[in-house]
Amino acid sequence: MAKNPQEVIDLAKKAGIKIVDLRFIDLPGVWQHFSIPVEDLSAELFEEGIGFDGSSIRGFQMIHESDMLLIADPETAYVDPILEIPTLDIMCNVFDPVTRAPYTRDPRHIAQKAERYLKGTGVADISYWGPEPEFYILDDVRYDQNAQCGFYYIDSVEGVWNTGRVENSNQGYKIRHKEGYFPVPPNDTFQDIRSEMILKMMDVGVRAEVHHHEVGTAGQSEIDMKFSPLTKMADNVMYYKYIVRNVAKKHGKTATFMPKPIFGDNGSGMHCHQSLWKKDTNLFFDESGYGMTSTLAHYYIGGLLKHAPALLAFCAPTTNSYRRLVPGYEAPVNLAFSQRNRSAAVRIPMYSKSPKSKRLEFRCPDPSSNPYLCFAAQLMAGLDGIQNKIDPGEPLDKDLYDLPPVEAKKIKSTPGSLAEVLNALEKDHEFLLKGDVFTPDVVETWLKYKREKELAPINLRPTPYEFFLYYDL
Repeated sequence: MAKNPQEVIDLAKKAGIKIVDLRFIDLPGVWQHFSIPVEDLSAELFEEGIGFDGSSIRGFQMIHESDMLLIADPETAYVDPILEIPTLDIMCNVFDPVTRAPYTRDPRHIAQKAERYLKGTGVADISYWGPEPEFYILDDVRYDQNAQCGFYYIDSVEGVWNTGRVENSNQGYKIRHKEGYFPVPPNDTFQDIRSEMILKMMDVGVRAEVHHHEVGTAGQSEIDMKFSPLTKMADNVMYYKYIVRNVAKKHGKTATFMPKPIFGDNGSGMHCHQSLWKKDTNLFFDESGYGMTSTLAHYYIGGLLKHAPALLAFCAPTTNSYRRLVPGYEAPVNLAFSQRNRSAAVRIPMYSKSPKSKRLEFRCPDPSSNPYLCFAAQLMAGLDGIQNKIDPGEPLDKDLYDLPPVEAKKIKSTPGSLAEVLNALEKDHEFLLKGDVFTPDVVETWLKYKREKELAPINLRPTPYEFFLYYDL
């Protein structure tokens, strides 16, 4: 990995690079890019930057103030593991060309500010993150919506609905609903594809720990990454998505990180493992505490649970997210914490007694989120819990879906729609503004974008199931 501009230039020469691809993240969480010839790779790119039109990027500038700058980060330079022409990928931060100040709505800048704020509080030196993004690998997807029709259609060679399909020849081995965890091949048809994915991830510094088929039929998969600091892990998630999608495409497949693409089977989450450290000490570990966690960890949990409705505006930020976060299923909708219990919003993993492995797992997020905003918001909520000593309540180690009605009523649930979490964020975002990490314009732009570009268009359109329910009324 390069550390400075000259090392990037040397890497490009050594690898025979022809093209340099400059990448940055838009507000909703999608990588944007443009490319330059390698001859234009110079130290000035890392100091003076290169201009682009910010008015064409979602959540960025208005047309009358469109000029923006990208300044490349030399520590993010890697040889692209996908493209045929030798290409060097470099992530960039966004700057205002007039003031030369970092752009407040640049998600990567927000993540970096969250890390600096953590250190400035004196609570900890660093936070470590280990998200688990799930996804589906499909063979075919079609969708459309216009004035007189609307539909979606997905298919997969693994789908249980294809047991009777003529496939010349159909060899069976279809994975039944909710039985995808962990059959070996030939049921699991994506072993080699996932292995190729993790090998390419390793080429760009993303250390994968394990890959496997997930619970859902039709190719649900998971690749877990080795923990990293907050911004580095958000960078890793962007490479993760890029590689998963492109390796799938290479094999004639398509991958989706939609939280709930299939009715009647598991949705795709992004459980976020996290811990705070000071020097070499894990601040979340206490051998005598509940689940071997410290009082400080409990306050952190208290912050996550208190601010969960607002957090979900960044951590589960689509209307489709709330097809997954539905009470009564395996989704973590209960605002409680527990050791081992996966139906609680916060779980304390108990795989190891090592102090180094002690962490919390916030299970509500999903991979449709922008990882920079998702991780930064969780860190700010947890720190608010520590600073205000927020009590998370008593842990719940019972089956949260089988509690007596009197007990069940006492447990709060996550909101049930995108509209509700956006309203919660509007009312509860002061904790995000500490240290100027999230700025008011970021919160306002996020609310406006989500309401106008996603909620309103969806609310205007009938769905196929509404015809089933209401056509003959």
